[in-house]
Amino acid sequence: MPVEMPVDTAILTPVINILDLLGVGIFALSGALLAAKERQTFVTMAFFALITGVGGGTVRDVLIGAPVFWIADAWVAAICFLTAILAWFTPTRWWEGKLLDFADGAGLTAYAVLGAAKSMSYGVPPVPSILMGIVTGCIGGVIRDVVAGRPSILMRPELYVTAAALSATLCVLGMVAQLPDYLTWTVAAAAGFLLRSSAITWNLSIPSYREGKAGIDETDEG
Repeated sequence: MPVEMPVDTAILTPVINILDLLGVGIFALSGALLAAKERQTFVTMAFFALITGVGGGTVRDVLIGAPVFWIADAWVAAICFLTAILAWFTPTRWWEGKLLDFADGAGLTAYAVLGAAKSMSYGVPPVPSILMGIVTGCIGGVIRDVVAGRPSILMRPELYVTAAALSATLCVLGMVAQLPDYLTWTVAAAAGFLLRSSAITWNLSIPSYREGKAGIDETDEG
């Protein structure tokens, strides 16, 4: 049986720590800005910053049996709080346009790499580790959108989950092949971010479901 590793030795490396804080900060900002655009109070902004910043990582840690990361590290909640303060004292127009989308893409792929790498370090098999990477990258935004009562990013046709899946998959493949961790994590995050950036720039998407033959059959029957 795989041996569980303590949280402070399993994945505590400079690159992963940077990816972790980057993801938390960016997702927290997206949550706080959503509350700001809805003209909510600072308390609500701080709440949205926290649930968006730590949502994916919390679900991941619960599923892989690891200590919940933001409870063990006081800096995480502090970053979410400071991000809410930043959003509170800056005009929302500063964050409009595609800049925040690109920043969100960086956080998405960084978090996907972190989730996959941490899962592998806790003895989770490769395929579930890839799924944990996707969960880590996407679930915080899903929780944010559900609580806000708005359509989730998952319901849009543009490439989003696919970018997280690419980063998580490359991370796991590199770790299985025992490539240097720094190289694996950097390439995996960069590849996912490149895909997400391309989707933002050129509105790339995968084909959506079409009624196709079912619609034709219904028309014939009518």
